[in-house]
Amino acid sequence: MGDSNNQTTHFVLIHGSASGAWAWYKVKTMLEAAGHSVTALDMSASGVNTKTMEEVLTFDQYNEPLIEFMANLAENEKVVLVGHSLGGLNLAFAMEKFPEKISLAVFVTAFLPDTVHQPSYMLEKFIENSSAVAEGWQSVVSSATGYETFMKSTAFNLTPPEDLSLQTLLKRSGSLFLERFTADSVAAAIHD
Repeated sequence: MGDSNNQTTHFVLIHGSASGAWAWYKVKTMLEAAGHSVTALDMSASGVNTKTMEEVLTFDQYNEPLIEFMANLAENEKVVLVGHSLGGLNLAFAMEKFPEKISLAVFVTAFLPDTVHQPSYMLEKFIENSSAVAEGWQSVVSSATGYETFMKSTAFNLTPPEDLSLQTLLKRSGSLFLERFTADSVAAAIHD
Protein backbone atom coordinates (compact mmCIF):
# COMPACT_ATOMS: atom_id res chain seq x y z
CA MET A 1 0.00 0.00 0.00
CA GLY A 2 3.01 2.30 0.10
CA ASP A 3 3.35 4.65 -2.85
CA SER A 4 6.23 5.27 -5.23
CA ASN A 5 7.77 7.81 -2.80
CA ASN A 6 8.69 4.87 -0.51
CA GLN A 7 6.27 6.10 2.12
CA THR A 8 5.14 3.35 4.40
CA THR A 9 1.57 2.87 5.41
CA HIS A 10 0.76 2.75 9.11
CA PHE A 11 -1.71 -0.07 9.78
CA VAL A 12 -3.64 -0.19 13.06
CA LEU A 13 -5.03 -3.66 13.72
CA ILE A 14 -8.05 -4.22 15.98
CA HIS A 15 -9.03 -7.71 17.13
CA GLY A 16 -12.45 -9.20 17.74
CA SER A 17 -14.09 -10.03 21.04
CA ALA A 18 -12.47 -12.61 23.39
CA SER A 19 -9.18 -12.10 21.56
CA GLY A 20 -6.25 -9.71 21.61
CA ALA A 21 -3.61 -7.98 19.53
CA TRP A 22 -1.73 -11.28 19.42
CA ALA A 23 -4.33 -12.55 16.91
CA TRP A 24 -2.61 -10.42 14.26
CA TYR A 25 0.84 -11.98 14.72
CA LYS A 26 1.06 -13.33 11.15
CA VAL A 27 -0.45 -10.27 9.45
CA LYS A 28 1.75 -7.92 11.48
CA THR A 29 4.87 -9.88 10.54
CA MET A 30 4.00 -9.85 6.82
CA LEU A 31 3.14 -6.13 6.74
CA GLU A 32 6.33 -5.19 8.57
CA ALA A 33 8.37 -7.39 6.23
CA ALA A 34 6.86 -5.39 3.37
CA GLY A 35 8.13 -2.20 5.01
CA HIS A 36 4.96 -0.93 6.64
CA SER A 37 4.46 0.36 10.16
CA VAL A 38 2.03 -1.74 12.22
CA THR A 39 0.33 -1.17 15.55
CA ALA A 40 -1.79 -4.00 16.94
CA LEU A 41 -3.84 -2.80 19.90
CA ASP A 42 -5.44 -4.66 22.78
CA MET A 43 -8.87 -3.28 23.59
CA SER A 44 -9.82 -2.96 27.27
CA ALA A 45 -10.06 -6.34 29.05
CA SER A 46 -8.50 -8.04 26.02
CA GLY A 47 -5.11 -9.57 25.26
CA VAL A 48 -2.58 -8.29 27.79
CA ASN A 49 -4.73 -5.32 28.85
CA THR A 50 -5.04 -5.74 32.63
CA LYS A 51 -8.69 -4.74 32.97
CA THR A 52 -11.31 -7.43 33.43
CA MET A 53 -14.58 -7.56 31.48
CA GLU A 54 -16.42 -6.81 34.74
CA GLU A 55 -14.58 -3.46 34.89
CA VAL A 56 -15.58 -2.51 31.35
CA LEU A 57 -19.11 -1.18 31.69
CA THR A 58 -19.57 0.44 28.26
CA PHE A 59 -18.38 -0.04 24.72
CA ASP A 60 -16.69 3.36 24.99
CA GLN A 61 -14.58 1.98 27.84
CA TYR A 62 -13.79 -1.11 25.78
CA ASN A 63 -12.73 1.12 22.87
CA GLU A 64 -10.54 3.50 24.97
CA PRO A 65 -7.19 2.09 23.75
CA LEU A 66 -8.06 2.85 20.11
CA ILE A 67 -9.51 6.28 20.86
CA GLU A 68 -6.44 7.23 22.93
CA PHE A 69 -4.13 5.96 20.19
CA MET A 70 -5.96 7.99 17.53
CA ALA A 71 -6.02 11.12 19.70
CA ASN A 72 -2.24 10.87 20.17
CA LEU A 73 -1.40 10.53 16.47
CA ALA A 74 0.50 13.41 14.93
CA GLU A 75 -1.82 16.01 13.45
CA ASN A 76 -0.90 15.19 9.84
CA GLU A 77 -0.60 11.39 10.22
CA LYS A 78 -3.16 9.10 8.61
CA VAL A 79 -3.55 5.40 9.33
CA VAL A 80 -5.26 2.41 7.79
CA LEU A 81 -7.60 0.86 10.36
CA VAL A 82 -8.21 -2.88 10.10
CA GLY A 83 -10.85 -4.51 12.28
CA HIS A 84 -12.02 -8.08 12.65
CA SER A 85 -15.43 -9.17 13.96
CA LEU A 86 -16.44 -6.88 16.84
CA GLY A 87 -13.40 -4.77 15.89
CA GLY A 88 -15.52 -3.36 13.07
CA LEU A 89 -17.49 -1.37 15.64
CA ASN A 90 -14.25 -0.04 17.12
CA LEU A 91 -13.30 1.18 13.64
CA ALA A 92 -16.68 2.79 13.03
CA PHE A 93 -16.49 4.78 16.26
CA ALA A 94 -12.91 5.88 15.51
CA MET A 95 -13.89 6.84 11.95
CA GLU A 96 -16.65 9.06 13.27
CA LYS A 97 -14.40 10.76 15.83
CA PHE A 98 -11.17 11.05 13.76
CA PRO A 99 -12.07 11.10 10.03
CA GLU A 100 -9.08 13.33 9.25
CA LYS A 101 -6.64 10.74 10.67
CA ILE A 102 -7.88 7.74 8.69
CA SER A 103 -6.96 7.07 5.08
CA LEU A 104 -8.82 3.77 4.84
CA ALA A 105 -10.80 1.35 7.00
CA VAL A 106 -10.85 -2.38 6.29
CA PHE A 107 -13.60 -4.51 7.82
CA VAL A 108 -12.42 -8.15 7.89
CA THR A 109 -15.52 -10.29 8.49
CA ALA A 110 -16.48 -7.50 10.85
CA PHE A 111 -19.62 -5.82 12.11
CA LEU A 112 -20.32 -2.75 10.00
CA PRO A 113 -22.86 -0.32 11.43
CA ASP A 114 -25.05 1.79 9.19
CA THR A 115 -26.17 5.39 9.56
CA VAL A 116 -29.85 4.57 10.08
CA HIS A 117 -29.97 2.21 13.06
CA GLN A 118 -28.54 2.30 16.57
CA PRO A 119 -25.14 0.56 16.94
CA SER A 120 -26.71 -2.55 18.50
CA TYR A 121 -28.89 -3.20 15.42
CA MET A 122 -26.44 -5.36 13.50
CA LEU A 123 -25.56 -7.30 16.65
CA GLU A 124 -29.24 -7.99 17.29
CA LYS A 125 -29.70 -9.16 13.68
CA PHE A 126 -26.58 -11.33 13.93
CA ILE A 127 -27.92 -13.10 17.00
CA GLU A 128 -31.47 -13.28 15.63
CA ASN A 129 -30.37 -14.80 12.31
CA SER A 130 -27.62 -17.02 13.63
CA SER A 131 -29.01 -19.12 16.46
CA ALA A 132 -26.29 -21.78 16.05
CA VAL A 133 -23.60 -19.12 16.05
CA ALA A 134 -25.25 -17.37 18.99
CA GLU A 135 -25.37 -20.65 20.94
CA GLY A 136 -21.73 -21.25 20.09
CA TRP A 137 -20.91 -17.69 21.06
CA GLN A 138 -22.48 -18.25 24.46
CA SER A 139 -20.09 -21.17 24.99
CA VAL A 140 -17.23 -18.90 23.94
CA VAL A 141 -17.94 -16.18 26.46
CA SER A 142 -19.39 -18.20 29.32
CA SER A 143 -17.25 -21.34 29.63
CA ALA A 144 -14.61 -23.48 28.01
CA THR A 145 -17.18 -26.22 27.31
CA GLY A 146 -17.48 -26.64 23.58
CA TYR A 147 -15.26 -23.65 22.88
CA GLU A 148 -12.57 -25.45 20.91
CA THR A 149 -15.12 -27.42 18.90
CA PHE A 150 -17.06 -24.25 18.10
CA MET A 151 -13.95 -22.32 17.06
CA LYS A 152 -12.60 -25.23 14.99
CA SER A 153 -15.85 -25.39 13.01
CA THR A 154 -16.21 -21.63 12.51
CA ALA A 155 -13.47 -19.02 12.82
CA PHE A 156 -10.56 -21.47 12.69
CA ASN A 157 -11.89 -24.00 10.19
CA LEU A 158 -9.32 -23.02 7.53
CA THR A 159 -6.31 -22.29 9.71
CA PRO A 160 -3.40 -24.41 10.86
CA PRO A 161 -4.10 -26.21 14.16
CA GLU A 162 -1.41 -24.12 15.86
CA ASP A 163 -3.56 -21.01 15.43
CA LEU A 164 -6.51 -22.67 17.16
CA SER A 165 -4.18 -23.76 19.98
CA LEU A 166 -2.98 -20.17 20.36
CA GLN A 167 -6.55 -18.86 20.46
CA THR A 168 -7.55 -21.50 23.00
CA LEU A 169 -4.59 -20.70 25.26
CA LEU A 170 -4.90 -16.91 25.09
CA LYS A 171 -8.69 -16.42 24.96
CA ARG A 172 -10.22 -14.05 27.48
CA SER A 173 -13.81 -13.36 28.39
CA GLY A 174 -15.55 -11.23 25.82
CA SER A 175 -18.78 -9.42 25.17
CA LEU A 176 -20.78 -8.21 22.21
CA PHE A 177 -21.93 -5.31 24.45
CA LEU A 178 -25.47 -5.76 23.13
CA GLU A 179 -27.28 -4.54 26.24
CA ARG A 180 -24.60 -1.90 26.80
CA PHE A 181 -24.93 -0.57 23.24
CA THR A 182 -28.64 -0.12 23.68
CA ALA A 183 -28.11 1.67 27.01
CA ASP A 184 -25.21 3.73 25.57
CA SER A 185 -27.35 4.73 22.58
CA VAL A 186 -30.21 5.84 24.80
CA ALA A 187 -27.85 7.79 27.09
CA ALA A 188 -26.16 9.44 24.10
CA ALA A 189 -29.51 10.49 22.64
CA ILE A 190 -30.50 12.06 25.97
CA HIS A 191 -27.23 14.05 26.18
CA ASP A 192 -27.28 15.29 22.55
